Amino acid sequence: MKQRIYIDTSVVGGYFDEEFSDVTKKLFKQLVDNEIIFVVSDLLDLELSGAPKTFRNYYTNIVLTSSNEFN
Repeated sequence: MKQRIYIDTSVVGGYFDEEFSDVTKKLFKQLVDNEIIFVVSDLLDLELSGAPKTFRNYYTNIVLTSSNEFN
């Protein structure tokens, strides 16, 4: 069984933050490689609607198109 990991807005933002990018990019690579499943909520979508376009595009292109579960 694949590990399910709940992510919030700070995890998506961490991808673009120099302090957290290394570890966050490894986590997202696991998602893309179908090793883990991200669990996200409607609140994440709402919060990202006000985020910079770069964040929204990454979330849409990578997170939503990979294997995910939604609560």
